[in-house]
Amino acid sequence: MSRLTVVFLVGAAAAAALLGAAVDAKIVDGLRAGFYNKTCPEAEGTIRDVVNSEIGMDRTIAAGIIRIFFHDCFITGCDASILLDETPSGDVPEKESSANGFTLHGLRTIDVAKSTIEAMCPNTVSCADILAFAARDAAVSAGLPWYDVTAGRRDGMRSNMDDLPGKMPAPGHQVPRLAELFAQHGMSQEDLVVLSGAHSIGGAHCFMFSNRLYGFSQGADIDPALEPAYAAQLRQVCPQPREEDDPEKAPKVSFDSRTAQELDNVYYSELLAGRGLLTSDDALIKDPETKKTVELFAANDALWQQKFAQAMQKLGALDVLVDTTQGQIRQQCRLVNTQTTQQTTQQTPQSTQESTQSQQPRRPGFGFGRFIPGFHGFF
Repeated sequence: MSRLTVVFLVGAAAAAALLGAAVDAKIVDGLRAGFYNKTCPEAEGTIRDVVNSEIGMDRTIAAGIIRIFFHDCFITGCDASILLDETPSGDVPEKESSANGFTLHGLRTIDVAKSTIEAMCPNTVSCADILAFAARDAAVSAGLPWYDVTAGRRDGMRSNMDDLPGKMPAPGHQVPRLAELFAQHGMSQEDLVVLSGAHSIGGAHCFMFSNRLYGFSQGADIDPALEPAYAAQLRQVCPQPREEDDPEKAPKVSFDSRTAQELDNVYYSELLAGRGLLTSDDALIKDPETKKTVELFAANDALWQQKFAQAMQKLGALDVLVDTTQGQIRQQCRLVNTQTTQQTTQQTPQSTQESTQSQQPRRPGFGFGRFIPGFHGFF
């Protein structure tokens, strides 16, 4: 067990002891590093190869996978519920929420990893663990030092978009609300600042921050917290929004224009320079306590990288299913197993894998008509 893993386990136990029943989610014991060493020894290496191959074709996938992992774990725990296209109950799944929808990027990578693993070790490696490994591999591909990922998660069998409102951090939130949501998951205010550093890569569509560029207040058309040259640059990319605009066609802007493909501490330096893209980014330097942490990480990249790995490990232990009486090991990450699908997977694994890879997320009849501008995912 690595020193980093030991630090994490001690910290997780301390957090659980302090917070107790005050949290809605909890860090669950039962995960361990090297979980598949005997049952599927090539699992982690295979997932890493798939992730690196996919990112080699599209660098933006790294940010997308980390975001999927965060959005999965923050709602009903790290159970791969965000990957489901449909559920036995008929509920509209999480991926159709306005916090997810068309903004989810990297789902195909998880499909490819799952089908590859199923061909090697059928019915063994959960989609939840594959997503956790893939998030680590995506972070490492973007420059983060290697860190251990504990495993042993099982996959959930329910997913409901109605679980998201009021539980997911949003771009317009200020620190008190953000910290409250993190505390409900047994995570600290420092974890909030640390994981916000994922905005070192990736980007946001214009509709997520256009309120800062047009009609900000009665006294200022543009948010005065934005550095003027940066605001002017953003307005060149993002025209004034109109009622008939299609969110899916909105331009996208990198969170960190200086090192957009590198997971590093430049994000924090950009915040201090007035170049935080979202309201929730800028909020971190308006709050006196979180600003101190921002300044600390802006001055020490190695410290932030270490803290980020620890926070990702803590995140990955939220409300996981580890008992064999809970959840299942899905044969396809998009669908809950039934007796029929289990038999089909065992009889014709290759054809099932190919259909899984090509399958696209299903949309209910309303499409994305329930999009809510003020409720969009944090990452």
